[in-house]
Amino acid sequence: MSGLRIREMTLADCDRVAEIRVGGWRSAYQGLIPQSYLDGLSVEEDAERRRTRLTQGDGSVVNLVAEDAGGELVGWACHGPYREGEVLTSDAELYAIYVHPRHVGQGAGRALLARAVAGCAAAGHGRVLLWVLKGNDRARRFYERAGFRADGAEEPFEVDGVTVPEVRYARTLPR
Repeated sequence: MSGLRIREMTLADCDRVAEIRVGGWRSAYQGLIPQSYLDGLSVEEDAERRRTRLTQGDGSVVNLVAEDAGGELVGWACHGPYREGEVLTSDAELYAIYVHPRHVGQGAGRALLARAVAGCAAAGHGRVLLWVLKGNDRARRFYERAGFRADGAEEPFEVDGVTVPEVRYARTLPR
């Protein structure tokens, strides 16, 4: 995608980011997460969560957006310190990355991931970790092409009473 710009998210971006995130969930997780949960996702509620997190954060979480040449937001990523339960570690974590379903495969995801990884390295983290649904083969291939490897850690993620396994991926960052 030529003319793509990656920048930090602003409050004005929250509605569009929520559309991207909810659309991303509905597209990427269909058949992996109960449809009742996906159908119940609310763009308005998600946008309000984005606004709250953006205004009440301590600055340790970075929200990035991908904007095409025409100024349309097409993707969003979020990273910060790795959470081991309630404890933050010295590693970084990619909390989320979503591209609007119409724009998947056009480079926005790769650009967002590259910027997030660079930001984690610049912040002095030794590794960046992320969690991905075990059955999300497309996402797993995406991360593997970017140098991430499953490190053997798995955790169950419960959605509407259904257990969905997640696997952790890791990538060592340059010092």
